[in-house]
Amino acid sequence: MLAASATGMVAIWLYLIGAAAIKQLLSAIRLRRDPSGGWQEVLLARPFLRVLALAERPEVARLRVETLHRQLMVLKGVSWSVEQTRSAAAQSLGQAYGALTASLILAGFTGEPVMSMMGAVVAIVLVLRRFVEADREVERRRRAIIAALPDMLAKLTLLVGAGETVQGAFAKCLNGGPGYGDSPLHREWRHAVLSLQNGQSFGIAIERLGRSCGVQEVAIFSTVILLNYRRGGDRFVLALREFSYSLWEKRKTAARTSGEEASSKLVFPLVGILFIMMVVVAAPAFLLMS
Repeated sequence: MLAASATGMVAIWLYLIGAAAIKQLLSAIRLRRDPSGGWQEVLLARPFLRVLALAERPEVARLRVETLHRQLMVLKGVSWSVEQTRSAAAQSLGQAYGALTASLILAGFTGEPVMSMMGAVVAIVLVLRRFVEADREVERRRRAIIAALPDMLAKLTLLVGAGETVQGAFAKCLNGGPGYGDSPLHREWRHAVLSLQNGQSFGIAIERLGRSCGVQEVAIFSTVILLNYRRGGDRFVLALREFSYSLWEKRKTAARTSGEEASSKLVFPLVGILFIMMVVVAAPAFLLMS
């Protein structure tokens, strides 16, 4: 039964790959080179695009793929296309299918049905992994931007208050020590400065900064600048300072949340260490009693 299921899944996989792609794979193996697009593209992404199209028919699945696309656009940039998102999702489906097929083959050889159950669990994890990782990366990026924005805002306020023009202060905010600029905010800020140097207007560059970061605080920051940068002087500095107060509070809240999450992650290792120490201490007493 397990061997027949594995054979059927392999046959379905070959059907999804297609005769032309199989010929391309055989030619690449014979010539000892990678096929066009890479092995994962030919074996996983392209065959399972049709499977993904069927899986997207329920509205819940379609909305989840659209959410993944928005998250990848935030992480990869506005140039990231829907086709690339669907290819990444199809690749995850292909990996899950391959893991399930391999587990059925091993279960058929060993005669252990538990292997197929483990393969099903691994397949589910592989399907959900890309969505979960995208959520975590977006949240990690958002926290990094919120942590870096108050410093940039304070530097911008100081430079404008010292008599620098808004555009000049915006460009000089990137000046820092070694290793400065690793934050996602610094990278997007640098793109905005390069756009200004290439002749783009200040308003368009600031508006694009707010969109590319994809964080509400940066969008509010860009709106405050666009509403007040033509005034300059004390009014502009005052508007930035008022916005800076709320940013520092959000930064404190984010730091407090990160500390609580770090402390909660230490609970399980500490419980494990306590259990091991209890076993080490109690084992000699039980041995003496026996």
